[in-house]
Amino acid sequence: MDIKEYFARISYQGSHNKPDLATMSDIFQHHIQAVPFENLSIHCGESIELNLEATYNKIVRKKRGGWCMENNYLLSWVLKTLGYDVTLLGSKVYVPELDAYPDEMDHLLLQVELDGKSYIVDGGFGMAYQLWQPMELISGTDQPQTPGVFRFQEESGTWYLEKVKRKQWVLNPSTSTSQNVEDEVCRRIYLFTLQPRDIEEFRGCNAHLQTAPDSLFVTKSICSLQTADGVRALVGWKLTEIKYNYRDNMDLVEIRILADEEIEKTLKEKFNITLDKKLVPVNTSRLSLF
Repeated sequence: MDIKEYFARISYQGSHNKPDLATMSDIFQHHIQAVPFENLSIHCGESIELNLEATYNKIVRKKRGGWCMENNYLLSWVLKTLGYDVTLLGSKVYVPELDAYPDEMDHLLLQVELDGKSYIVDGGFGMAYQLWQPMELISGTDQPQTPGVFRFQEESGTWYLEKVKRKQWVLNPSTSTSQNVEDEVCRRIYLFTLQPRDIEEFRGCNAHLQTAPDSLFVTKSICSLQTADGVRALVGWKLTEIKYNYRDNMDLVEIRILADEEIEKTLKEKFNITLDKKLVPVNTSRLSLF
């Protein structure tokens, strides 16, 4: 594994001699715009391995993406290699349709200690709730980013991440999500504690999420990528492209339903992904990703 090969993969040409916030933010921004959040392996008959070298080979050499346990595990290696103080954390992702958090942790994120401050780095959430910059770990303070306003709320040692949503201007509303989801003003994203985790603690989660019949990742084929001014996502056959803050604190949303024969070309042109095996698109869950 070679840090320069990783930098080439994300088209990063900046400095990396000093492990400061500006460098970490720049690398992070390049990562989320180059490496998709995706679970396509599950729908190509492949397994997702929780192994750093396998993840490196998949994302860096094969130019694929990955889910949280791949993206953030790789990012932890990158940041540690550059001299950052990195800790793995586990979180539970909020399910709006159930208005609940799961019993077991199902998301991996990173905590970075830097110049006496603590930051959350999460390059593996994807869709419209993907952070665009590391967030300082402080409670109750709005932290505006291009996708919207994020903030942490801390209660008795448990931290909650939430995002204030903008209005959406949907060009073709007949293909859009349910109205109650669109009317949300603030979306809870996940909760976590600062208990350090070892990658071995995620093995059960990694296996469960790609095999359980009710897992979101089994019931939906997902590929999303952050762009210079928004995000694009292919979920099943639905291609959604969002331009953030298009006008008057409003996001522009465009949705298209693709035919089977358009899937492969779209993955290549929109996400720079070429799969080794045939993808079988799936979108049977009613859970909303936006």
